[in-house]
Amino acid sequence: MAEPAVPRGWRGLGRCVPAVVLVTVVAVGAVGTAAVARHSSGAPDPHATAAPSVRTAKVTRRDLINSQTVQGQLGFGPVKELKGAGTGTLTKLPSNGTTTGRGKALYRVDDKPVPVFYGDTPFFRDLKKVGVVGNDVTVLRNNLAALGYDVGYEGTAQRSPNQTRAPGSTFTASLVSALKKWQQDMALQPTGELKVGDVLVLPGPVRVSSVKARVGDPVAEDILGYVAPKKVITVPVDAQQVSAIKPGDPVTVMLPGRDVPGTVSAIGDTEQNDSSQPDAGDGSTPKTDVTVLPKRASDVANLDDADVQVEFVSEIHKNVLTVPIGALLALSGGGFAVQRPGGELVRVQTGMFATGLVEISGKGLTAGLDVVVAT
Repeated sequence: MAEPAVPRGWRGLGRCVPAVVLVTVVAVGAVGTAAVARHSSGAPDPHATAAPSVRTAKVTRRDLINSQTVQGQLGFGPVKELKGAGTGTLTKLPSNGTTTGRGKALYRVDDKPVPVFYGDTPFFRDLKKVGVVGNDVTVLRNNLAALGYDVGYEGTAQRSPNQTRAPGSTFTASLVSALKKWQQDMALQPTGELKVGDVLVLPGPVRVSSVKARVGDPVAEDILGYVAPKKVITVPVDAQQVSAIKPGDPVTVMLPGRDVPGTVSAIGDTEQNDSSQPDAGDGSTPKTDVTVLPKRASDVANLDDADVQVEFVSEIHKNVLTVPIGALLALSGGGFAVQRPGGELVRVQTGMFATGLVEISGKGLTAGLDVVVAT
């Protein structure tokens, strides 16, 4: 049975094993013990040679793990810029470290609060005519419903035969009523209309990292920078290896002095070039940012920006027999074997390679068996 290939792109990283070149065995001599001749006087023969020594290892049963360990950066993730919309003058700004909340004001324009909604479509137009359809209407409906308002039946536009998906929700009379009640609760004029700039749409909770604008500036300018609300670890992974990583995968975060659990929360869509690691092609290695979230925020509460290492596990074979890779012998007729100290060859089938070990199986193999290891 042919040796399985070591996973591409994982060689030499973390606990992975580089490809191994094995020498074909033509003949194997048994390890013997040289006889010691003695003179009649009983003195040892000065020409006698000592028995040759061999290095052995035991077959062990264990979990075999294929992984890579990559350096990442602990912090609040990449900074994103926020630009205001609509018209008016900024009259109050948040402070650094402010965390947003759904339906709560982030800043004020013309002394009126500008609340935050969560979604993927900004309010790019005024919503005031019943029957208007769009994904911005869906954002309004979802947020008012999440805040506890009765938005009524969720109307959607009729699709034509050529449409592949609905374009969004419908601005219904029930939604107008819910909007009026929310505006009243926010001490805003209950018009039942939503103008561009009245509400800010963000992808989710964020933390203000910097304030660029000043009170008195027009709102339609760069206002602030924001980051993730919790500390995350940004790990640049080789683009060829990132396919083995999925959101939700458990990882091990190696902090100074201890290891803590974490989870892959996101994988970047774009590749960045790392000029510090030359490649044979364009002189740089493409990287994809993988975002890791510590399982317990308290584990990193006392750490500011710091370099940490993250171990990603790609494959686990549990409770398998293993030997050091140096114990493998390639047979002249094909296949592999291990050698007992007495010279006996035991044919084996190989499995996963990792951590300097190889998974083996075969007749007569048991944990604790001694095998010869190449020196």
